Amino acid sequence: MTDDRGRINGGHPPSVVRHLSSDLQRAAVVAEARSWLGTPYHNCADIKGVGVDCGMLLVRVFVDSGLVPAFDPRPYPPDWHFHRGEERYLGFIAGRCGEVEAPQPGDVVVFRIGRCYAHGGIVTALAPLTIVHAYHQARRVIEEDITHDSRLMAPVRKPRFFSYFR
Repeated sequence: MTDDRGRINGGHPPSVVRHLSSDLQRAAVVAEARSWLGTPYHNCADIKGVGVDCGMLLVRVFVDSGLVPAFDPRPYPPDWHFHRGEERYLGFIAGRCGEVEAPQPGDVVVFRIGRCYAHGGIVTALAPLTIVHAYHQARRVIEEDITHDSRLMAPVRKPRFFSYFR
């Protein structure tokens, strides 16, 4: 969680997080993701407490944690994944993370929505698999055990996992 001086995870400034052990970095990512809980869902937004979508949540968590240099994948229409097969979402994740078979807290999960991978979240727990994500259906950022979400666990969604910490 970020304090009033921009420090996260027990007082570490974001510029220091990238120099911590991977366990502490993962904890910082999970804490930052959880600090967005309750933020309303809003396409292309990235302001904590005001609005964010699933892609910009991932950007903000990793950039604000100090692990990834700032970048901005916008603009994109809210329904791009229904009309194109281009793996745009995967492109900005795969360029910064490596795919892994077994996720750990702080890793990214992505789901196929429409014609391509277009939804993602931050893994916060493994048993059961729990993620923080800006979920259009919930209209806000939530943390949920996705094994109980029939929409996300449908075989067509084909979840894939990526790790910055590979």
